Amino acid sequence: MAAAGNGTERTRSTGLSSERTNIGVLGGGAWGTALALHAARMGHDVLLWALEPEVVQQVNEEHENKTYLKGYTLPENLRASGDIRQVASFGEIILMVIPTPFVERTVGQIVEAVRDDSILVSCTKGILNDTLETPNEILKRVLPPRLHNRLAYLSGPSFAAEVAKAIPTAVTIASEDDAVATRVQEMMSTPRFRCYRTNDVTGVELGGALKNVLAIACGISDGLGFGSNGRAALITRGLDELTRLAVSLGASPLTLAGLSGVGDIVLTCTGDLSRNRTVGLRLGKGEKLEDIMATMGGAVAEGVLTSRSAHHLAQRQGIDCPTIEGIYHVIHEGKDPVQVVTENMSRPLKPEVNILVAEAAQRTEVPHTGGS
Repeated sequence: MAAAGNGTERTRSTGLSSERTNIGVLGGGAWGTALALHAARMGHDVLLWALEPEVVQQVNEEHENKTYLKGYTLPENLRASGDIRQVASFGEIILMVIPTPFVERTVGQIVEAVRDDSILVSCTKGILNDTLETPNEILKRVLPPRLHNRLAYLSGPSFAAEVAKAIPTAVTIASEDDAVATRVQEMMSTPRFRCYRTNDVTGVELGGALKNVLAIACGISDGLGFGSNGRAALITRGLDELTRLAVSLGASPLTLAGLSGVGDIVLTCTGDLSRNRTVGLRLGKGEKLEDIMATMGGAVAEGVLTSRSAHHLAQRQGIDCPTIEGIYHVIHEGKDPVQVVTENMSRPLKPEVNILVAEAAQRTEVPHTGGS
């Protein structure tokens, strides 16, 4: 079993760490399995928790997750367990890949099992419907204070299937503690999976959650045949809405211009593997939401739930978000998307750049670390 180490074995000539550790992964879906596969390929010892007994059996006996990530051979150093506490106590780094509505219940089961020196990395994108909490806020409410400074967040443009194929990918690791972010960055980065870091947890979480709503909007636009002009307008003005909403909650606008903002928006709003864009595409072609969801084979389109949270969050913050509002009305009230487009394009004219965002950008302090 790999030793956790203390970080003294720093870098190869490539600039990447040669140290290996134990990594636990909570969540045996496509994204959790892809991250577990990535970590195992690096040489880490990996233990994956899956809720479904058949997934545990497939991983351990057939070395493949045929249920959620079919077609990818899993290495011998990637094992699975149905015992969530065993996995939570296994790793120096625990990757939590749990849908937002289930974070509180799932994490509540592992509080006593997590070691004081472990780092908990949330790889979840969403906002709770009832409380409007992000995963960071949920975790700080559920976990004891001893673990609050051991939290990190992974986000950015990263389809599970492409990570499993080892296609070059770049993501962001956010943590309020730079040493924690650096440790995760070093333990997860390879020539095919590059991690950057930031201390703007709020910006990273909101960018990752809200872009799913924007992806549904872009899918609807494509389904209606509005072409490249319409998609480009939605991406650009949607980014403005996301940025204004995030800034109102204390985020840096520069974070939304990075991987967890623009990067994830471009991927999710244009990629054929995007579940959220696919939902929007089918809505734009006239299908009913309930029929679409019934044919997705258990796959989660986070933007459907997040569209409700985003609507209420914008209202609470007093931020004008016409795209977010429009998607809420289409999904949850059955409004005609063409009517929504016409109404949004007919609003009073205004400057392109919001003054509050411009002022926030001027106040932002960027760490002087250099490089790219």
